[in-house]
Amino acid sequence: MRLIIRLIAVVAVLWLALLFSGYGILIGSHHNVAGLGLQCKYMTARQIVTTQFIHSESGIVGISQCPLLRKSETVIDN
Repeated sequence: MRLIIRLIAVVAVLWLALLFSGYGILIGSHHNVAGLGLQCKYMTARQIVTTQFIHSESGIVGISQCPLLRKSETVIDN
């Protein structure tokens, strides 16, 4: 029972961190446009965000892999 409560507490803390920071965690990616594009999907606290990047295996032009964490939302503090 303690394990379940601790797991729920950890998930709640992670969700709040994503909510207040505006960051998203990578949940999937795939190549598109004949391998020249890279589509990355990020899960934020509010929604799933899809971003497009230019892709190259070497990373000289564009990126070679999707970043694990990405600032996906603008957070406005009042």
